Amino acid sequence: MTAPAAVRPSRGGRGVLAGDVALPARPSRLAVRALSAAVVVVVVLAFWSVDIQWGRLSDLPSEVVRYLGLMFAAPEWSKLPEALWQTWRSVAMAWLGTVLGILVATPLSLLAARGHGPAPVRGALRLLFAVIRAVPEIIIAIVILSVTGLTPLTGALALAVNGIGTLGKWGYEAIEGIGPGPVEAVRAAGGSGTQVLRWGVWPQVLPAFGSFWLYRFEINVRSSAVLGLIGVGGIGDMLTSYTQYREWSTVGVLLIVVVVVTVAIDAASGALRRRIMEGARARAVQP
Repeated sequence: MTAPAAVRPSRGGRGVLAGDVALPARPSRLAVRALSAAVVVVVVLAFWSVDIQWGRLSDLPSEVVRYLGLMFAAPEWSKLPEALWQTWRSVAMAWLGTVLGILVATPLSLLAARGHGPAPVRGALRLLFAVIRAVPEIIIAIVILSVTGLTPLTGALALAVNGIGTLGKWGYEAIEGIGPGPVEAVRAAGGSGTQVLRWGVWPQVLPAFGSFWLYRFEINVRSSAVLGLIGVGGIGDMLTSYTQYREWSTVGVLLIVVVVVTVAIDAASGALRRRIMEGARARAVQP
C-alpha cells in the first residue's frame, strides 16, 4: 500500500495540489471586516450627532431621586378608583384592538404564505404588512381620529391596524415553517385548497397563532397607555393630564396601577403561552 499524499496549504490561501488532494481556498474576511467597520462608523456618527449636554448628566441621579420622592413619598390614593377605571378602559381598548387585528390578519396571513396564495397576492400582502409595521400606532391613531374623534374606539382601531402588520408577518412565517406531511396527505386524498388549509395547515399552526395573539395583546396593553398622549382615553390620558399639571403624587398612583396591571397581564399571558406551546407538565406518579 502507498502512503496518502501529503496536503499543504499555500501562504496566499489558494488551494495547492499535493499528490491527488487539493485544499479549498481560505475564505476571505474582507467583507466581514468592511461590514464591521461600517457599523462602527454609523454608531459613532449617530452618537456624536445627538446634542447631548454632558454637563447635565451629573445632575441626573439627584433629579431622579427627587422626582421619585415627589411621586411615591405620599401618593394621592384618593385617585385610585379613577385610575383603576381608566386602566380598565385601556385594557378593553387593547383587547378590542387585538381581536379586530386577529380577525383581519389571520386570513391574510394564510394568503401571504408561500404555497397557499398566488405570487402577486403574496407580494402585495407582504408589502402591506411591512408598510403597516413601519408606521407607529400613534400616527395611525392621528389619521383615524379625523373620522372617529377622540374616543377609545380610535385607539382600538389604531392598535388593530398596527396588529395586522405584526400578526400577518408572524402568521405567514409560522405557516411556511410547518411540516409538509399533513399537507401532502390532504392533497393526496383529493382535498381542495380550503380543505388543505383547514386540515393540513390550521391544526399545525394553531398553537403558534395562539401564542402570537396573546403576545400581541401584551403589546397592545402597553401601547394603549401611549395612545393616551393624544387624548383617546384610558390611563395614558390621565398620565398626560396630571403630568402637565405637575401633580406628582397622583402620577405616582397612576404609575403604580400601570406597573401592577401590566406585570399581572404579562405573567398570566406568559403562563398561557407556555401552556399552549409546551403543553401540560407531566406529574410524577405516586407509588
